[in-house]
Amino acid sequence: MLLAQSSGGIGVPLRELGLLVLASAVVTFLVTGVVRILAVRFGAVAIPRQRDVHVIPTPRLGGIGMYIGVLTAFGLASQLPALNRGFEFGTDIIAVIAAGAVIVIVGVIDDTWGLDALTKFVGQLTAAGVMVVLGVTWFLVFVPWGGGVTVVLDQLQAGLLTVVITVVVINAVNFVDGLDGLAAGVGLIAAAAVAFFSIGLLGEQGGDVSAYPPAMIAAALAGACLGFLPHNFHPARIFMGDSGSMLIGLMLAAASTSASGRIGLAAYGTKDMLALLSPVLVVGAIMFIPVLDLLLAIVRRTRAGRSPFSPDKMHLHHRLLQLGHSHRRVVLVLYLWTALLAFAAVAPAILGAKYVLPGVAGGFVLTLIITIVPRLRRDAK
Repeated sequence: MLLAQSSGGIGVPLRELGLLVLASAVVTFLVTGVVRILAVRFGAVAIPRQRDVHVIPTPRLGGIGMYIGVLTAFGLASQLPALNRGFEFGTDIIAVIAAGAVIVIVGVIDDTWGLDALTKFVGQLTAAGVMVVLGVTWFLVFVPWGGGVTVVLDQLQAGLLTVVITVVVINAVNFVDGLDGLAAGVGLIAAAAVAFFSIGLLGEQGGDVSAYPPAMIAAALAGACLGFLPHNFHPARIFMGDSGSMLIGLMLAAASTSASGRIGLAAYGTKDMLALLSPVLVVGAIMFIPVLDLLLAIVRRTRAGRSPFSPDKMHLHHRLLQLGHSHRRVVLVLYLWTALLAFAAVAPAILGAKYVLPGVAGGFVLTLIITIVPRLRRDAK
């Protein structure tokens, strides 16, 4: 069994995690083709509405293929000696499987027959609650003020915080799922960032078993998003639907909680403050764009006297389309912003801030120019 060596000489199972990505991607790709046929047969088809970007009826339920890909990756992980410790000494993977089943069922019902906002919200709370009951909770919070302390939450506080974080992330990804390939690409980038951080954590903690689950969850999710993208990139042949977007949100919340919510000050030794805060920064950065879109939508709809969950055509991706970008360019621009923020959050803890800052600054300027190019061209005419 080949293990990559970290700087501290501790084996990090990079090859095995790569196999999880590959297995999840291949199975998701193959199963999604079958799901597309079944979705058409059972009437789970998105009919174009005024607020939609797509113009032809498109089958949904892509989340089923993604979930089966994730299950395959976890099944493979349980048989690999380098990874099965993540099952033997913790319940994180079982929690994700169970909570994922709940959220996918809720999403399938919504994709096929439709659910009102309140019922769907209750389903999200239920899935988050299942995850908490099975042991995935954010029970450590590092506070940098006053010399830096690690706050240990009690069971109720940890459960409530985890449910809130999970529901916010689920809805953030759901809100950003408005263009072909957007949610899958953002999910892939975010999962890769969490996996990158978790792999670093494996080396830092000497292969501690608590660092295995977030790496495995992130790898399985990254593979599922990667396998779904060929079906979903513009022009999409199938949508992931709420069954897929909510699954991505749930798994990102679970991986982030597993990686960041259990790390105390002692895990970092003498590292600088930015490295100490990096778990929180990772969670915030990878979800910044969808959470910003969610918050703007809530404010916009509330000020207009409408429900925060009522649909409209004013999301960030809609505004980029109005700016003059094509469908594909909007998706790529949002990929760039997500990747830049994720890199800015993860890289300093591994490479050092003085090496990362110039790259982040240059990336910001480049991405900003790419974003506003259509406006500049229009003003120049």
